[in-house]
Amino acid sequence: MNTAETRYVGVFEREDDLVGATRAARAAGLRIVDAYTPYAVHGLDAAMGLRPSRLALVCLVAGATGAVLKLWFELWTAVVDWPLDVGGKPHNSLPAFVPITFEVMVLFAGLATVSALFLVAGLRPGRRPALVADQVTDDRFALVVEPADATASLASVRALFDAHHAVDVRARVEPAEEAS
Repeated sequence: MNTAETRYVGVFEREDDLVGATRAARAAGLRIVDAYTPYAVHGLDAAMGLRPSRLALVCLVAGATGAVLKLWFELWTAVVDWPLDVGGKPHNSLPAFVPITFEVMVLFAGLATVSALFLVAGLRPGRRPALVADQVTDDRFALVVEPADATASLASVRALFDAHHAVDVRARVEPAEEAS
């Protein structure tokens, strides 16, 4: 069964208006679908009710994994597989392993973080951006909301957005995903 969902798009000229409209929309019981901005807006994630990003945890785990694996490999190589006596130094000289271990840790953390970001954001080669309004990537801000129930109408959403100086408010009908 294929049904359509109605979403409302409000376009703003200032970031403060967008953040205020986002808070008001959440207070009015509208579901925030997304916000489009030409640059990062401080406080918008809190206004949208987003939970903190887990990319830092991905970075920490991947970095620690890379450092542990590299230390293990260096110790195994120097002590077990091919021990060399160089000037009477011990085989397991950890200070000599620090620079390359740090570099491998940074490499693992960076690659894992970028990969996780691309995976979660759905970024892939050939994907076309779906802009909801003109000039959103230039100098406009857009907020896309969806009513939690069928009581919200374009007039009520327009009144809410106009109270926050919306430049344009429109309804978009988007096809829902196939139900199996």
